[in-house]
Amino acid sequence: MLVSKEFTFDSAHFLTKYHGKCENLHGHTYRLRVTVSGPVGEEGMVVDFKELKAVVKEKVVDKYDHQNLNDFFENSTAELVAMKIWEDLVGAVSGAKLVEVVLWETADSFVTYRGE
Repeated sequence: MLVSKEFTFDSAHFLTKYHGKCENLHGHTYRLRVTVSGPVGEEGMVVDFKELKAVVKEKVVDKYDHQNLNDFFENSTAELVAMKIWEDLVGAVSGAKLVEVVLWETADSFVTYRGE
């Protein structure tokens, strides 16, 4: 069974290896979907949404919300941010396996990372 929860956070960044408008400081309201998998337990759940929310809030949202992502990344592309979010979350949700991280930079532009 797959279980997903979505989050948003606001961050600024600039792309250090890009030539164009995005090399200038600008901001986004990022949307993040975290998906985990596991068996449905005795209580009828894979994971409590409350626990999933607490883990992602602590390890991702509280860390990056209202921050300049370039304080954390040399080149803060959506791809590199999604990979780091994966690293921060893998193994962090008890009883569930991290399956996928989807990070939207804009309403119609996003990356998907599955730990490749």
